[in-house]
Amino acid sequence: QVQLVESGGGLVQAGGSLRLSCAASGRTFSNDAMGWFRQAPGKEREFVAAIRWSAGSIYADSVKGRFAISRDNAKNTVYLQMNSLKPEDTAVYYCAARIGPLTRMRSEYNYWGQGTQVTVSS
Repeated sequence: QVQLVESGGGLVQAGGSLRLSCAASGRTFSNDAMGWFRQAPGKEREFVAAIRWSAGSIYADSVKGRFAISRDNAKNTVYLQMNSLKPEDTAVYYCAARIGPLTRMRSEYNYWGQGTQVTVSS
């Protein structure tokens, strides 16, 4: 049974930083895509970033230059370093994984975590 468990969310002031972690168990995703999505109240879940060992990483335009995704295959864990946070980054952040190449499409991801809340105060 595949499980994705996020951690690292919290409350931070605008301009601050947080690092989210997502630990996968039940399957190794070493050459598959792992990513982050977020959902703000009343909005659709949107793509944030994704990474695949052999193909690099991709980002949403809204976070490019501020967020960095990385992974540790030995730990089967993906990270999201979030810098220069803005109030509009406030959302529940979800880890996702798929068996296959990088994509921004939410529907293409097979596995999801429960989410972790990130709140950025102004």
